[in-house]
Amino acid sequence: MLWGEQPDMGATLRALRALVLLAGFYLLGFVMLGALAAVDWAFAEAGVGALTAKIWFISALVALPIVQGMFALRAPKDEPPPGLSVTPEREPGLWAAVRELAELTGTRAPDEIVLTGDVNAAVAEDTRLLGLLPGRRRMYVGLPLMAGLNEPQLRSVLAHEFGHYTHHDTRLTALTLRGRRQVLRTVANLHERSQEKAAREQARLERKNARRIARGKKAAAVDPGPAGLSYRLAAKPFLWYGTFYLRTSQGVARQQELAADLAAARVAGRDATASALREIPVLDAAHDFYMQSYATLGTGAGLLPPPGEVFGGLRRLLAARAAELDELRAGLPEQEQSPYDSHPPIAERVARIEELPDDGRTPAGARPALALLTDPARAFADLAAAVLTPEAQRLNRAADWPDLVHRSMLRQAEQDAEPLRRAVAETQGGDGSLAAFLDAADAGRLWQLADLLPKSPEAQAATGRAAREFARPRLRARLARLVTVELARQGRAHWELSWTEAARLRLPDGHEAWLKQALDAVVNDIPDTTELRRLLAPAT
Repeated sequence: MLWGEQPDMGATLRALRALVLLAGFYLLGFVMLGALAAVDWAFAEAGVGALTAKIWFISALVALPIVQGMFALRAPKDEPPPGLSVTPEREPGLWAAVRELAELTGTRAPDEIVLTGDVNAAVAEDTRLLGLLPGRRRMYVGLPLMAGLNEPQLRSVLAHEFGHYTHHDTRLTALTLRGRRQVLRTVANLHERSQEKAAREQARLERKNARRIARGKKAAAVDPGPAGLSYRLAAKPFLWYGTFYLRTSQGVARQQELAADLAAARVAGRDATASALREIPVLDAAHDFYMQSYATLGTGAGLLPPPGEVFGGLRRLLAARAAELDELRAGLPEQEQSPYDSHPPIAERVARIEELPDDGRTPAGARPALALLTDPARAFADLAAAVLTPEAQRLNRAADWPDLVHRSMLRQAEQDAEPLRRAVAETQGGDGSLAAFLDAADAGRLWQLADLLPKSPEAQAATGRAAREFARPRLRARLARLVTVELARQGRAHWELSWTEAARLRLPDGHEAWLKQALDAVVNDIPDTTELRRLLAPAT
């Protein structure tokens, strides 16, 4: 509860403001229609004859999109984020903590807890009568969020969400979002109709031109002109009101976030709240990097991480890069505040919390937030089964992380080498093998092969010696990938997993320098494949 505020009175005022803003959207449409009717009446009273009919026709053209914008749109039903619903019997520790926090913040506990794959926690309420009547409550807790926080920090994050319940923010969300979405959808719909009319007019003019050309006449200029103008004009007032609405509603949303931060600090402690606010941007960035660089690394090769590791592998990255992440935690992300942001900048929120008096509570040494779960590994595995698409579910599972990295990097090397294979097959026939490439190089067709590889615009324009210098590094890079694939198939090369840097190709001792010299010799002005053939010869 926000200190010094009567929650019922505050909720009533916010509900009234939300209703007024929503009503203003429809009122704007009625005002525009009234203005058009007044113009029509004025011309009718003036008795200007034929001009009155034209004014009425134009008014009808403008009024139609206004009416369509006000009443023809229905917002689609929101889809809840995908996740794994857990019962009190399955996760008694998490449910006990959530219920305790609900009691401490003076609000009703959620009816459902859903684990998600995001660095986020959120609350929702299935309200009725545009949020005026309460409904079923749902709390979303991201497992990656729990993986990066300790228990006091997680309690702070959840208490923040319960602060929204306490101030009835979740019940008022329906009002605010309805108005915001209706305005934005109206403007988008009017612009879309305008573009459709302009496109139809342009298509009509193009067909007319085609007939003129068929009759031997000169084509006329194609200009849709004022087609769709009435929709563009009707959109402008709604766009203006939408800007006003967003600025007003987002200002309220920012105050709600600050009030929820205070509730979190009161329940979980000042230091836990400040450290959680510092942690979340760092954790969010680490999670994005993990999903892009590790969790989805093997999709090109038809692979997923081992069971429980699609989301759970983030824990390995966080542990391996602890020192690097500590440096990020020391600072705060710099954000340019937009008038439409629903959250104040993290730096402002942290500063407000750290200015509070020391309450003697510290999160240092606390157990990880995942300790609230009965079996974290099972939770991560079940979450993946619940949220991954059917296409992802059909992918094969790697035996372990080293297996995933090696097979994924081998597949990438094969793809990188494919243009050279195609060039060899085109000149030598067969399947474009490495042996065929070496034979072509010995036969003097090396630069003929290089000419078949993809080229940059600069390389395409080059001639003579310059063309060869452009081709040499491209040819060497493709050849290196082809050789790497062959060595990997022989079991003499493999990619090594690292949680702190990119995967590294490992060769037997001394082979890295040998490979470099052998590749240089092949792409020399006078190609020499001797050393590369020796390197590729099976070990005896």
